[in-house]
Amino acid sequence: MAVASTSPLSAKPTTATSPPTPAFGFLAPRSRRGRATAWRSLLVEAIRTQREKQGTEGHFEESAAAPLDGVGVGADDPVVPSSDASDWVVKLEQSFNIFATDSVIMVLKGVYRDRYYARFFALETIARVPYFAFISVLHMYSTFGWWRRADYIKVHFAQSWNEFHHLLIMEELGGNSLWIDCFLARFMAFFYYFVTVAMYMLSPRMAYHFSECVERHAYSTYDEFLKLHEEELKRLPAPEAALEYYLNEDLYLFDEFQASRSPGSRRPKIDNLYDVFVNIRDDEAEHCKTMKTCQTHGNLRSPHSTQNCLEADTECVIPENDCEGIVDCVKKSLTK
Repeated sequence: MAVASTSPLSAKPTTATSPPTPAFGFLAPRSRRGRATAWRSLLVEAIRTQREKQGTEGHFEESAAAPLDGVGVGADDPVVPSSDASDWVVKLEQSFNIFATDSVIMVLKGVYRDRYYARFFALETIARVPYFAFISVLHMYSTFGWWRRADYIKVHFAQSWNEFHHLLIMEELGGNSLWIDCFLARFMAFFYYFVTVAMYMLSPRMAYHFSECVERHAYSTYDEFLKLHEEELKRLPAPEAALEYYLNEDLYLFDEFQASRSPGSRRPKIDNLYDVFVNIRDDEAEHCKTMKTCQTHGNLRSPHSTQNCLEADTECVIPENDCEGIVDCVKKSLTK
């Protein structure tokens, strides 16, 4: 009789006659997708070699994302309010966001328990929703002539693109194996979209802080997972989706969502599944920092346009057709 592995990351059953159970045991990525194509392997190796020559891997070790309990990036750090916002309003918004996030976390932990990949699939399905919601609202504002700031739409698209690839990785790892897991994740994401749209129209500052709380939870979740299963993860190969995203020759959008970094300052190292989750965790840290930057109105700059702004300060002035929420947009449109 076959004995099931005690590890939640086990890639193989103890006997050939016992099939793996997707709900509780996880397969190695290659057993799901087969062998990587020869051209992909050669391309990945070429990119690795090029980065080694440039010394970027060493730079990555020095500039990896700092833990989010450091100074200046805490979820409870006060956000500088705009001139018409009182401190008590900011505190009320943040208290609600923290309570709502903690409540959702309790539900997710109760539903998924130690089914890590299924939980990560749900987390990534939900995590990319806010950026799509932000873009939707900003496009609407742009249609009415209330908004002309390209940096926000550009950065939020890059954030959505990054979370999309996290989702592809979790799908390749089998996080969407059960129909019920897919249904719950997409059901929550559907309603979360409309909640985020309403919140963003009412108070962009509040919506950005809520997203920061979600990203902070994602960071701590992946960080805990890495500490618990480091040795097992290092023995498993990286998924194809991770290789295609992190070792791509064109990392423009990868640099774009990291508003606190200069383009090219972070280049991922991918040798195994552990490296993949390290980079996903660090991505969440960068999302968290970007969301914190957004909470001060007009503070967000595209990493690729920062240098242009420094050279010509007039290009960095917030234009008149810029607003904070639907009420401010309507008021400004009526006073023009």
